[in-house]
Amino acid sequence: FPGDMYSQDAAADEPEWVKTEREQFVEFRDKNRDGKMDKEETKDWILPSDYDHAEAEARHLVYESDQDKDGKLSREEIVAKHDLFVGSQATDFGEALVRHDEF
Repeated sequence: FPGDMYSQDAAADEPEWVKTEREQFVEFRDKNRDGKMDKEETKDWILPSDYDHAEAEARHLVYESDQDKDGKLSREEIVAKHDLFVGSQATDFGEALVRHDEF
């Protein structure tokens, strides 16, 4: 896909992000080393089997909302970032918030 986002100019050096993407492709994405991504390689790239989406979203919510950096969220911190929680899959896009009186 870097070819779709970057057209190489013979006179210019390749940007660092293109080099990084090329390395990622060679080292991790093209598992059978045929120079292209087949259906299974693409599936593993989009939905990696070893990635826990719920945990990642929960970590993101805590990281973005924990203003005092104590590793816990207070009611005030959640309310201050209400828009973040309402837009999150972890709260079922806000539905989980209306089921709790404390929020």
